[in-house]
Amino acid sequence: MPRKDLHDVVIVGAYNTVQSRYLNEHSSFSITLDAVKGAIADAGLQVSDIDGVNVSTGTGGGGGQRQWVHQLGGRPTWVGVANMGIPAVLQAAAAIAAGYANTVVVGNGQAGAYTERASTAPWTRPSNEFVECFGLYTAAEFALIAQRHMHMYDTKPEHLAEVASAIRTHGGMNPDAVYTGRVITPDDVLNSAMIADPFHLLDCAMTSEGGAAMVLTTAERARDLDVTPIHILGGGLDSRGQAYVAGPLWHVTGDVGSYSSRQAFEACGLGPSDIDVCEFYDPFSFEIIRQFETYGFCGPGEGGPFVMDGRIRVGGEFPVCTDGGTMSFAHPGTAQLLQKVISGTKQLRGEAGNRQVEGAEVAMCTNGGAGALFTDVVLLGREAP
Repeated sequence: MPRKDLHDVVIVGAYNTVQSRYLNEHSSFSITLDAVKGAIADAGLQVSDIDGVNVSTGTGGGGGQRQWVHQLGGRPTWVGVANMGIPAVLQAAAAIAAGYANTVVVGNGQAGAYTERASTAPWTRPSNEFVECFGLYTAAEFALIAQRHMHMYDTKPEHLAEVASAIRTHGGMNPDAVYTGRVITPDDVLNSAMIADPFHLLDCAMTSEGGAAMVLTTAERARDLDVTPIHILGGGLDSRGQAYVAGPLWHVTGDVGSYSSRQAFEACGLGPSDIDVCEFYDPFSFEIIRQFETYGFCGPGEGGPFVMDGRIRVGGEFPVCTDGGTMSFAHPGTAQLLQKVISGTKQLRGEAGNRQVEGAEVAMCTNGGAGALFTDVVLLGREAP
């Protein structure tokens, strides 16, 4: 039977701070505080209305929330412990559904953490004796998964380039994106520098700084607010091992997300054909292809041809990363995980500007990927099931 425990929980606030390659005037704390205040204001609420918190800074997970209890007034407060992004959103929704809290803010921000710009970002270089010695950094981990798929199914570099071009073009249309105003063609992607075969530079996510936050509450409480509430339709978490430590073996992690997506769909009785907006996690271009297969939008090995011919662009059947994703919009700390849910929320509220998906009713938002050995999923809707 479909689970209905989260269907009366809604998102009422969604806010991104300014996003930039560098925010020299901010610290991780100050940009996170900006995000939290912005989300609360977006919901039309006051700080005194908040009785639940899961806020962190930088690339940390659920640590340090109690300092945010203090920042928000030191009142009796539920404190979340889940990692940032979709796990934090689902945990907050579960806490509200269970009555542990009524209105929860979830947020994160990062600034000033990446200072050695001549090197890859520090969070892509795990200092672990089992991986560091042979250079298995993040791009290489995801590249191994892509190479395996290309070997098995004859997936082409042109398929990957179409994904990167679509996402970066969406970002170019977004005035708030770090790389706004840029139109990237598939040829641009294929002609950019090779990073980790088959990934060229423009197949890869960027690094940036910024913050993001959301506010969740009950559907009943939302009726008193001047907002368009967005319902949590379903969600799920799927982990296959220790991220960025265990090797990305195809037979272990190639279909990661199959379990979480099935949980999400079963919770509301929907399927891939019901999805209007695909705010999929885009650390590297191939990951979008893999996710379409894993979630059942197409069959195994069909993802390459599936993403072609405009299907994943705004105006197509399944537009992806409509804010520009981690390739073009922003990629700060772990706030970028939360930004997938924010982008889906804004689409369903009709606030995506020239990237608005006409008639959008259901959005699918995801975090993680095969190279990271986890994939989390949440489905959002304008209406409860």
